[in-house]
Amino acid sequence: MHNDSPAIELFAIGTELAIGQIQDTNSFWIAQQIARLGGRPRRLTILNDDLDDIVSALRESLARGTRILLLTGGLGPTPDDLTVEAVCRLLSVPASVHEPTLEDYVRRRNYKDRSEISPGLKKMGTIPAGAEAFPNPAGWAPLIKLQHRDATFLIMAGPPKEMKAVFSTYILEFLGSRFKTKSVTRRIWTEMFESEVSPHLQRVMQESPGTYLKAYVALRSEQRNAMPVDIVAQGQDVPQATANLDVATRMLGDLIRAAGKRFEIEETPAASS
Repeated sequence: MHNDSPAIELFAIGTELAIGQIQDTNSFWIAQQIARLGGRPRRLTILNDDLDDIVSALRESLARGTRILLLTGGLGPTPDDLTVEAVCRLLSVPASVHEPTLEDYVRRRNYKDRSEISPGLKKMGTIPAGAEAFPNPAGWAPLIKLQHRDATFLIMAGPPKEMKAVFSTYILEFLGSRFKTKSVTRRIWTEMFESEVSPHLQRVMQESPGTYLKAYVALRSEQRNAMPVDIVAQGQDVPQATANLDVATRMLGDLIRAAGKRFEIEETPAASS
């Protein structure tokens, strides 16, 4: 499926993610939001809390021409929270305390003055020089936005509640304004097996520009005796994307029924713009 939106990559930072102690639900959720806006991340990366690894991964991403880098994690108060330090090293800029963030801490915690701010909290209010910081409505680490040439870094706290609050408050609108297309999705079910339905999926994608179809073998339902297939369609706006989705759905349905197999449309779409 062709997409001329800016190249996007996601980075989830935290050793607890890399060793499987905690699932990286952040990247999954963010990728869904981007798809609904009409974009498609080209790479999702999980990184250990290792300064060299983080710097190297971000440098390689910039070299690939990535225009939007979304980072989650590593903004906490402990020594292993290295995201800000890594970005500073990558871009050869110093870190600096963001005064409005510290003032916000004083106000929200009812401190008498800044002398009551702990070193850990001060670390969370430190950002790369030249970056912008936006208050976190669900926590303490602010959203950090940094422009570097033609790339934008958007750095969020790792806890899902905080990440979702920051994403919804600030990033959703930012990303939506940069995508030239909108995307809608519909899930269908067929009793066909993957090897049977795959040629039909390929044909629909070839004959319906701006569509992407994917069968999910692992989600096959014994109760339904069927396998789900998601149809994703793009368009300049939601009505056009929906029209493209309807065309692709009808074509796939005709192909499956012509083969003498069952074709069902799920009542609730898997996802939509």
